[in-house]
Amino acid sequence: NPFAGLVSHLRASWLSGKTRPMAFRIAQLEALGHFLDDKKQQILEATASDLGKAPFEAELSEILLCKNELHETLNNLSHWMKDEQVDRTLAMQLDSAFIRKDPYGVVLIIAPWNYPIHLFLVPLIGAIAAGNCAIIKPSEVSKKTERLVAEVLPGYLDKDCFAVVTGGMPETTRLLENKFDYIFFTGAPPVGRIVMTAAAKHLTPVTLELGGKNPCYVSDTCDVTNVARRVVWGRFFNAGQTCIAPDYLLCTVEMQDKLLPALRKAIDDFYGPNPRESPDFGRIVNDKQFRRIRALLCSGRVAIGGQTDEAERYIAPTVLADVLPSDPAMQEEIFGPILPIVVIANMDEAIDFINSRERPLAVYAFSSDDKVVNQVLERTSSGGFCGNDTLMHVTLTSLPFGGIGNSGLGMYHGKFSFDTFSHRRGCLKRGMGREPLNGPRYPPYSQKKFGVIQATSKVTRKNDCTLL
Repeated sequence: NPFAGLVSHLRASWLSGKTRPMAFRIAQLEALGHFLDDKKQQILEATASDLGKAPFEAELSEILLCKNELHETLNNLSHWMKDEQVDRTLAMQLDSAFIRKDPYGVVLIIAPWNYPIHLFLVPLIGAIAAGNCAIIKPSEVSKKTERLVAEVLPGYLDKDCFAVVTGGMPETTRLLENKFDYIFFTGAPPVGRIVMTAAAKHLTPVTLELGGKNPCYVSDTCDVTNVARRVVWGRFFNAGQTCIAPDYLLCTVEMQDKLLPALRKAIDDFYGPNPRESPDFGRIVNDKQFRRIRALLCSGRVAIGGQTDEAERYIAPTVLADVLPSDPAMQEEIFGPILPIVVIANMDEAIDFINSRERPLAVYAFSSDDKVVNQVLERTSSGGFCGNDTLMHVTLTSLPFGGIGNSGLGMYHGKFSFDTFSHRRGCLKRGMGREPLNGPRYPPYSQKKFGVIQATSKVTRKNDCTLL
């Protein structure tokens, strides 16, 4: 296997204990901060080349949010690393019982192309903070960013503990043949199944950050203008190539009639009368994705946009009205600048529609009535939830980010990243003396001995009382 030597080298470094001291972890994390500062312009240029990403969007999603994660981790690492003391029974009062946060070992991080810096760097922050060695596999689809990461990042990190591997599916397949101690994958559900199958051969734990069709319910009681602006921003940020973007709207036919002009105005306000000329609207990453997304335009009727240019890989911000559940746009995650509207009769029908499909990465609900938003929250299941906005829940390092069911497995961001890459090791340390105290548990057994064990070891229910 072409990567066996690399994995063995990193494992030897991990076994040496090099990554465990807090000073080493902090130094490597600070080096990631230097990478973001020093290479900011190259990152902006690479993401613009790969995705036509506007500098504002790139700096927000690829640099600022990563720095937030980095600073959150550096601010709290000493606290996160401490042993966690736990409750003890009467029999254990003289002993030490605690949870040790151990690193897993050598971890593999496989990143996607849509946020090619953010989606490898944020899990890497967690892996380093927890004391692991790591191999990073950036996506070959975002070519310029892959080259930047491969050529530049190793110069900032300890080469005995961290490495970048490039290539496509063949290289990833060979990489997955090796035994890792943890695998973190971000991408599509079909590839997630392949990763999980490969991990199962070595009983390797995984985090799978997948995608799905994120529903957005718009009730009849809402500020239509505000809804339109927040939905347009969330749907067309990064030209719709965002795993948590609202994938389709659910609303009544009356609300659809009100929304369409508001959506049209929001698109015009954000990107001008011709979004192709806007410096703030991105492009589709490659020809394959362009053709896949363009084929979805036959769903429903094009109410706004619909223009395409294959040479530029440009697809206009598009809204499809009167889309049927059987239409092509409703059969797969769109992952592009198209927003279908599916008409439903009421909130109950919208909730039933959401619950009849695979559980999404995010559910969105808009309403001026907080009871409506709470109903959608309480009666649906998803990786995350955001009421009266889109995407914004992902910007908080205090919230876990991850999917459920078809949209993923596991979570990260902030302390949740540290926890994901840490094995919580249950530890008990007892003294060598006081042996008579252990006598009741040794044979020969008796009911009297059991009574002593029960009295000193049982956990009682709080506020429990016995009626005599």
